[in-house]
Amino acid sequence: MVQSSVVPRQRVSLLGATGSIGESTLKVLRLHPQRYQVYALSGHGRLDQLAALCEQYQPMMVAVPQGQGEYFLGLLQQRQMTTQPEVVEGTAGLCQIAGHPDVDVVMAAIVGAAGLVPTMTAVRAGKRVLLANKEALVMSGELLMRAARDSGALVLPVDSEHNAIFQCLPQTGGTQIQPQQGIERILLTASGGPFRTWTPEQLAAATPEQACKHPNWSMGQKISVDSATLMNKGLELIEACHLFAVPESQIMVVVHPESIIHSMVQYADGSTLAQMGRPDMCTPIANALAWPERIAAGVAPLDLFAVQSLHFEPPDELRFPCLRLAREAMQQGGTAPTVLNAANEVAVAAFLHGQIGFMDIARLIQSVITQLPMSRVDDLDTILGFDEQARQCAKRWLCDVV
Repeated sequence: MVQSSVVPRQRVSLLGATGSIGESTLKVLRLHPQRYQVYALSGHGRLDQLAALCEQYQPMMVAVPQGQGEYFLGLLQQRQMTTQPEVVEGTAGLCQIAGHPDVDVVMAAIVGAAGLVPTMTAVRAGKRVLLANKEALVMSGELLMRAARDSGALVLPVDSEHNAIFQCLPQTGGTQIQPQQGIERILLTASGGPFRTWTPEQLAAATPEQACKHPNWSMGQKISVDSATLMNKGLELIEACHLFAVPESQIMVVVHPESIIHSMVQYADGSTLAQMGRPDMCTPIANALAWPERIAAGVAPLDLFAVQSLHFEPPDELRFPCLRLAREAMQQGGTAPTVLNAANEVAVAAFLHGQIGFMDIARLIQSVITQLPMSRVDDLDTILGFDEQARQCAKRWLCDVV
């Protein structure tokens, strides 16, 4: 008599559970309860929502901001849960749930530089890392990819564009392109954001509310503003260089307003492979979760008859200089991308709080990059040190302007 074998569920640690990527990840996990188990969750500013997720998914661990552990335990007690997770705090807590020996898969979805250290911890621990935090590669791409090679970690992109590129590459078991694969160029698509057709005068008067109204995607405020300035595409360009081991000169940004083609790869024989689908993050999340298999993502197939036509145009770097600044930072290398990212985070936060105008975002970034001397990247401490210097420099710029 042949006995059926039961495949153990993959235990998932979700960093950034209350954000838009976290919500989409949980949506996919709910479709496959026999395949995946939510082992750990983290949240930052929405602790009530995080407590509700703990009640629903019963994780073993949960990470909250430093000093918020006791308050969060009180939220859990109000829900009268039969079992409660272990609560850990701060960056150390995030690293605990990212590198925990019982965890198989880590979704790295913390926005900004705050996600760098726990993401690196997951990579060094040899996990399957679903990378939604682009800043980790922007700031420490060379170090992170080297750590992945040393530990055997599988780093899979969740950004829709990088996941599309990955799907269009020869499936060799990793992301980095090899010379013999015949790759000529990567075409990185961009929607153009909500201000694609705006004049310089309109851009100067743009409000945070307008910047956050993306025409195709439902995203958090920070990434929505980055999409509006095209900095998001600049960060993705830097990320792609590290993820796929290609120079920035081999990557072309193509504005594609419909967001149906998520990116393309051109080959030496004249072929261009494209990955297409509805603009829904559940698709790349499901792809990265189950690769090399494919599982249901809860996303309807693309209806080409409804789409009918697709449009493409070059980006306008005069109206959207952040894309140029990002490419120049990648060309310069070293700590330049770290400085770029830190200055951008401060600038976007200031714009969202009404301290500066939309066009001031690029001006602030340019000023910080010009002021700070660049250095080689030898370790994580160097990166974090330059990150802090850039933030202080950006804050001084704000004090002089505001």
